[in-house]
Order: sequence, then C-alpha cells, then structure tokens
Amino acid sequence: MEKEILRIGEVDIEITFKPIKNLHLSVHPPYGRVTISSPEFYDLEKVKIYAATKWAWIKKEQQKFASQAREETRSYISQESHYFLGKRYLLEVMSAEKNQVLRKANKLQLHIKDIDDITLKRKVLYQFYRKELRQRLQDFIMQYAANMDVNIPDYSIRAMKTKWGSCAVNGQRLLFNIELAKKPLDCIEYIVVHELVHLLERNHNKNFITLMNRFLPHWKVQKKVLNELPI
Repeated sequence: MEKEILRIGEVDIEITFKPIKNLHLSVHPPYGRVTISSPEFYDLEKVKIYAATKWAWIKKEQQKFASQAREETRSYISQESHYFLGKRYLLEVMSAEKNQVLRKANKLQLHIKDIDDITLKRKVLYQFYRKELRQRLQDFIMQYAANMDVNIPDYSIRAMKTKWGSCAVNGQRLLFNIELAKKPLDCIEYIVVHELVHLLERNHNKNFITLMNRFLPHWKVQKKVLNELPI
C-alpha cells in the first residue's frame, strides 16, 4: 500500500492507496487525526479535491474531539482522583519498602519507596494499569477470537497518542493503548472486537460494519461512550 501526506490548511491528512473501489474519509479520536483510504487508480489531486469538499465536515468532527473533556495533569498525591475501569478512585500514597498498588474500596493505595519521586509514582501506577488491562484484554480476546473463528493473535500494550488500538493484519498482531485501563469494561470490549474484526476485514467498509453488528450488536453505544469520556 502506498501512503502520502496531504496538507490542507493546518491539517495533515494521511492518504493510503488501496485496492478498493471508493474513497473512505475518517476523523479519528481522540485528537482528530484525519485519514483517507483511496482507490489505487485515483491520483493525489483527485483525492485533494475530495478532501476539500469534505472540509466543513472534517473541521466539525475535529472540533468535537477538541472540545472533549481532558484529564487534568496528575501530581500523584493523596486524595487525587484517578480512574480505573471507568470508576473514580482516590489515590492514597503510602511510604513502603515495596512498590505496588492495592485497591481498597474507593481507593488506590500507592505503596512507594520514595513518595517524593513523581516519576516513580507514575511508573508504579502504570505498571498496575498494564497488569490489570492485560488480564481484561486476554479474556476478551480469547472469547471473541473463538466466536469469530480466528487464531488468537499476539498483542501488546503501549502508550499511543492518537489511537485506542491498532491491528497489523499481516503480522496478526494487535496493539492497545494503556489508557484503556481507565475506561469502562464495555469500552475495552468494543476496542478488542474492533481490532479483531480487522483480521476478517481490513477496511472500515460495509462488511466491517456487518461484522461488528454480528459480534457486538451494541458496539455503536460503546463507541459513543468511549469517545465522550475525558481523554
């Protein structure tokens, strides 16, 4: 697949030329990244004209993401709010010999060797997020891979700036954004199904929608909830 970057005004649009019949325009959460999938027989000028005709819609969609609530910068101190699986917890920072996070009622107890080291506190909390998210991802992947009759793919978790997940179809490998650990289970389920469906259908076309409807009938609701949560 051939890729180009088209700049219109202040917006970079990622163009991918594929063996498809029609143009597909998308504005992606959480930051409004713009992509166009184009048939291979179109030239860049034709795609540019198409993008220009959709400019008002592109800006409207980007504005929706720009106005979405953002999480406040965290200081990792006691009584600060943090989220896990869609639920709000109060952080309780405690001096300890072993770095770990424990859940107690509505609190996340951050046991830390150096309570003044903000970098260490963030690292330990995100180690907790990674471990917990991995278990939820594993459960959903096992369930839906069986439902879809696809091989269980490899997957990994990382910090991602512009996507909740991605699928390398040829390598049969999925990537998930570690920030999903803060989101409700239903939203995590939606992202897992979305990426697994890409193993059956690369593109966001009618067949993709049909497959999503088959395997996760309420996916549009879960997508809407995810896209309206603070990022």
